[in-house]
Amino acid sequence: MKKLRWLSGTLSALMITAAAFLIFPPDSYATDVSNTSNSVSPPSTEPLPVIGTEEKLRQLLQKANEQQQAFGRDVMVFEQAVPAPTAKNAVPAMAEQRDYSATNVQVQGVDEGDVIKTDGTYLYQASGEKVVITRAYPATDMKVVKTLRFDGGNFMPSELYVDDSHLVVIGTSSTRTIPSKKASATEIAQPYYSPTVHAYVYDIRDKAHIAKVRELELDGSYVSSRKIGSSLYLVSSKYLNYYPFAERNQPMEMPVYRDSKQSEEYQSISLKDTRYFPDRVEPSYLLIGAVNLDANKEMKVSSYLGSGENVYASTDHLYVTLTQWEMQATIQPTVKMAGNSFFRVMPPSDQKSSIYKFALKADAVSYQGKGEVPGTILNQFSLDEHNGYLRIATTNGDLFRNDEHTSKNNIYVLDEKLAITGKLEGIAPGEKIYSARFMGDRAYMVTFKKVDPLFVIDLKQPKTPKILGALKIPGYSDYLHPYDENHVIGFGKDTIEAMDSKRNFAWYQGMKIALFDVTDVTHPVEQFKEIIGDRGTDSELLQDHRALLFSREKNLLAFPVTVMTLKPQDKEQNTASTDFPAYGEFSFQGAYVYSLDLKNGFHLRKKITHLSPDAAQKAGANWYDSNDNIQRILYIGDALYTVSPNKIKAFNLTTLTQQGELDLAK
Repeated sequence: MKKLRWLSGTLSALMITAAAFLIFPPDSYATDVSNTSNSVSPPSTEPLPVIGTEEKLRQLLQKANEQQQAFGRDVMVFEQAVPAPTAKNAVPAMAEQRDYSATNVQVQGVDEGDVIKTDGTYLYQASGEKVVITRAYPATDMKVVKTLRFDGGNFMPSELYVDDSHLVVIGTSSTRTIPSKKASATEIAQPYYSPTVHAYVYDIRDKAHIAKVRELELDGSYVSSRKIGSSLYLVSSKYLNYYPFAERNQPMEMPVYRDSKQSEEYQSISLKDTRYFPDRVEPSYLLIGAVNLDANKEMKVSSYLGSGENVYASTDHLYVTLTQWEMQATIQPTVKMAGNSFFRVMPPSDQKSSIYKFALKADAVSYQGKGEVPGTILNQFSLDEHNGYLRIATTNGDLFRNDEHTSKNNIYVLDEKLAITGKLEGIAPGEKIYSARFMGDRAYMVTFKKVDPLFVIDLKQPKTPKILGALKIPGYSDYLHPYDENHVIGFGKDTIEAMDSKRNFAWYQGMKIALFDVTDVTHPVEQFKEIIGDRGTDSELLQDHRALLFSREKNLLAFPVTVMTLKPQDKEQNTASTDFPAYGEFSFQGAYVYSLDLKNGFHLRKKITHLSPDAAQKAGANWYDSNDNIQRILYIGDALYTVSPNKIKAFNLTTLTQQGELDLAK
């Protein structure tokens, strides 16, 4: 049985840190940074040069290594990109007439993979090393109709896509690789395991005869994917082992891919088909695969010497971003103190984000150009394409500094060629972005330090973005979701300020949900709020927007949550001066189901758990089977479903009385 134990984290995970708090004058929330902005490279729409030969690749990597070492660090690449978990109203990905919920996605018409999908009758669920297909409707007669297992036990499904014809199962497998050549006669070539993105495509038109029709493989670690209509786009990053190749003259292992529709053999991507970004060389390959699932054509793969962190897609373009950190190695870090805690403040760094733009076709992608903005990009919701412009929210500077290098937040507007055409810089000095959301001609941005400023930003004139208003309240929002054009829902944490005036941070507390009224954009207000649990309460929604179920038409809001509750004496301690606010004890894991309207605000209709009374009691002692954790909530027709790896429960959508239950652990 898989177990989960609640443990105390390190101090860095226990407090929300920040620089000295600044009070902004009411007419100015931004500072003039015209003389301090990072210099960025001009945009480029020129075709990228081809690497061509191993000697050219060796030269590029050597140059990159020298440049990185000049700034005090070796070449480094992270194969696994930070998700999601993340620029418009989050809406169902498929515009179906049937009354059922779809994945909460960022852009209408651009589907995102998730662990659970439905087509209005069946549930498709990635669970451990298998995919379970359940006939979920009607709710009173649920039944598992198919369990998909994968050969070799070397594949872990992580995301699914479903349409009328296909089920796509995406995950990662590991390949055991033996170097093709020893470095010397005395050295033994050590095998290593390299990750591969693997996608299985099934024909699901006949549920009685679900059949695998295609396998796709893309070298490297999974970064992200999108599906638009019948077109699937996969993004991976393959680490390039620089040192054996550059210093020992070992041959380079080239990236490969496979599409079983054409051949069972792996196809190698040659250096003649691999391009590089002249001003930014990374020791990894960025691979983008595109395939039309309805066409009998091979997956087309584009290969670039580079890597990616965040992926944003509109219906027309795919954007991949990468952060550049450049530090002065000659300046030593300083040690500072926050209360009883010490931390190192690094030398000033020049932070930039590169943005690579690709045009999306039905079965291919094509490079369009590169842009650059100062600062770092939080996640996919910090980017948005609107009326031909790309809007980006960034944070630059250092949060722990209180000089001219302190953190600042910015909005940039880029034209079709990725040139900066408008900017708003220096917002909320000393804070950093916790969430951003673009909605039409507006942007909503939450920064945080001790309180949560919600900024309303006007983007109607792309060349002159401006702040319309701001609201300061305790806590912060990790995710912003549109309710309508004048109201935004925030999901995050409540906070309390450290009582010691020398401390420049706040302690996070329970989960907070809030409805913001921005009808008067100059004076946004927190119309309603709800605090769930105490310190330690958490929800997958705060890291992954796909965990949210919301329907304004059905007056329905639901999400999974793990609730921690303080004892009365500890609750009193947390409101008094204390060095370390207490964590709550486990009290609940499951789904909170709310109604939400503009008159009554949040109303908790039901708490649903998959834990048995015995398991709940064990959970109170810090142990329980995490496969009972509710992952997603969705609806089909008049039924609401809660889904965990071990169980599916169904409830009447109107009364929330239970209609059915299916045990998946048998």
